[in-house]
Amino acid sequence: MSTPEAAETGARPRRVAIVAGGGRLPADLAVGLAERGQNPFVVIAGGEVLPGSELWRFEHEVIELEEFGRLARVLKKAGASHVVLAGAIERRPALSRLKWTFDLIAMLPRVAATLGRGDDGILRGIVGFLEGRGFTVMGAHEILPDLVATTATLTRARPTAKDRRDIAAGLAAVQAIGALDIGQAAIAIGGRVVALEGIEGTDGLLARVARLRSHGRIATSSRGVLVKCAKPGQELRADLPTIGPKSVEGAHAAGLVGIAVEAGHSIILDQRKVIEAADRLGLFVTGVDGRAP
Repeated sequence: MSTPEAAETGARPRRVAIVAGGGRLPADLAVGLAERGQNPFVVIAGGEVLPGSELWRFEHEVIELEEFGRLARVLKKAGASHVVLAGAIERRPALSRLKWTFDLIAMLPRVAATLGRGDDGILRGIVGFLEGRGFTVMGAHEILPDLVATTATLTRARPTAKDRRDIAAGLAAVQAIGALDIGQAAIAIGGRVVALEGIEGTDGLLARVARLRSHGRIATSSRGVLVKCAKPGQELRADLPTIGPKSVEGAHAAGLVGIAVEAGHSIILDQRKVIEAADRLGLFVTGVDGRAP
């Protein structure tokens, strides 16, 4: 959709492209843009988006991970000026099947230089490459600010003083592992951290704690809180901490009493359903200042 600024300056009209992995976030972004009268273009990462996703009804192109060297060319052909990276990529490209292009060769030094810094470093390399090709890279929170958590408790249940101690312990732990680019979540019970998020993600973390409960390693009567926050210095235009209804169900299955997310730097998907599920199960969902001492 053309803007007055574009008409006056001769700049190309703004069109947002969504580079979409799995999960709900890419579809929410596409629907949100369409509701504003914009016409998003979607690059679907091969094998990551479910057949029933709303993304398929938008103009799109599927790119296998081994073909991502042609991403910039596809974006330019679609007339995209802005790009948002959203959704999970569960697998890694098979090096033996890479489709070599000039762009991929140009991208490799930038990405290779960041490999030692983990996922966040790789994302920074991709963002830098896209910016170098003339695209403006945006965060999901810039497109749909209503998804961003605030410093408020959304549910009928509210954290107690003991829960606040768990939240503080969890925040300290997540900031520590985040500095090492390990994960974005921790679970604290009784004022101490009992589990940290690793490569299995938040769903796997919750499932692990549920198993520990069932094996008696954690008392079934104990409370406990899932805490999520951004990594220190994280590239906020990609991979923001995210929760949704599934997170609430998983927290309940793990015997927890609430979820705390970093205000301003976390996304709550399907907020209405999150609140409904939490109220039904008696959990609290709250936003907290992740940088508070």
